[in-house]
Amino acid sequence: MTPLGHRRLILTRHAKSAWDDPTLDDHDRPLNDRGRRSALALGDWLASRGYEPEEVLCSTAARTQETWNVIAGAAIEVRPQVRFEQALYQAGPEKMLAVLRTATQPTVMMLGHNPGISEFAARLPARVPMDPEFRRYATAATLVVDFQVDSWDQVQPGQGSVMDFVRFDGRD
Repeated sequence: MTPLGHRRLILTRHAKSAWDDPTLDDHDRPLNDRGRRSALALGDWLASRGYEPEEVLCSTAARTQETWNVIAGAAIEVRPQVRFEQALYQAGPEKMLAVLRTATQPTVMMLGHNPGISEFAARLPARVPMDPEFRRYATAATLVVDFQVDSWDQVQPGQGSVMDFVRFDGRD
């Protein structure tokens, strides 16, 4: 739960997806085994730190939905409101901000795709994390950023304070 005048965004790139079926449309690609393990580890990490979303804004792509489902099954105790947003599929930073501004709950998780999510993540905080891999925003990377605003429609780039950044792409 976040206090009044405070909003928290948990910004997650989908976990590693499978490329073994060339007939599948990009939108329909599921996670591979490494991706499922990363999503499970991310769910455990979020729960261990108390980062539990009250609302989820998720791309309609299969890999983002599966990432959320694995995270939710891992350790999330409270069931948030979940909205699957077509607009987040391959969205750029401006579109991601527009979707975020429609959120209604204080703690929001957004799941999306590169390159838009890495650009969005870099624009949100006043100072980006010192992690040398931050701008790559690998699969299952997650930024937790806080804003001192009363509602999501007040969020502006460069206003956020980084609380955490973690990567679960299997390369650590």
